[in-house]
Amino acid sequence: MESSSALSQGQALPAAYLTPGSSSFTDFLRSAMPELLPDGRKAPEGSVEAPHGTTIVAVTFRGGVLIAGDRRATMGNVIAQRDMEKLFVTDAYSAVGIAGTAGVAQELVKLYAVELEHYEKLEGVSLSLDGKANKLATMLRGNLAAALQGLAVVPLLAGYDENSEDPDRAGRIVSYDVVGGKYDEAGGYHAVGSGSQFAKSALKKRFDPDADAETAARAAFEALYDAADDDSATGGPDVYRRIYPSLITITGPEGAVRLPEERTSAIAGEVVSGRMENPGG
Repeated sequence: MESSSALSQGQALPAAYLTPGSSSFTDFLRSAMPELLPDGRKAPEGSVEAPHGTTIVAVTFRGGVLIAGDRRATMGNVIAQRDMEKLFVTDAYSAVGIAGTAGVAQELVKLYAVELEHYEKLEGVSLSLDGKANKLATMLRGNLAAALQGLAVVPLLAGYDENSEDPDRAGRIVSYDVVGGKYDEAGGYHAVGSGSQFAKSALKKRFDPDADAETAARAAFEALYDAADDDSATGGPDVYRRIYPSLITITGPEGAVRLPEERTSAIAGEVVSGRMENPGG
């Protein structure tokens, strides 16, 4: 009776659950429930107005890399949300920040995190950092139809390369375009989003490849402050509402760690105090 019952239950499962396949969760989902994939849904006709997130910066430092982002989401000339979370820890040694259409971007990055976990559980090892970067590029190319409708996603990947010969330079940054083009940012810093040009200009002056994590975090927050100063879509530190930029550090010993609000508020407070003492600098 028990074996008969188990057989009956097994036969009730869709064929995709019982068919051997690749280590890709996206491939499995495409065969089992394609309507759950971002590119498996019918794109709306015409343009769509939806909340957009900006601005994300990433900075390498001695022994790792960090990624930081403001919290504002806009919809046209309106602030859609003041405290949106745009940074996601995607596995033990990587994190992704999102700019572009907020809802699509959040869904894509969450699916990406499941993809990495699914691969690790099936294969017993995690993807290399290059493999993670390529996987995200593939998922972005799958979103091309939505991007052409105005629902573009522009992620920024920060990761620690466990296979690097020099642990001090193992932090890496990978940027993307809306069609899935992948670019290694060898300069040690990068920014995406509407305030990116102002943030990168600030990092160009403050970036130090030999800095520690604390100094790099201060440089990232300074860059976000400069972006908020000149870009209306980027939100600066909101002391009244206690809304501060988010920050994730990734190092070899600790992996990907999101800084608690006590630390981000302290760093933001130092930046604000410094600007009050020197408003022009």
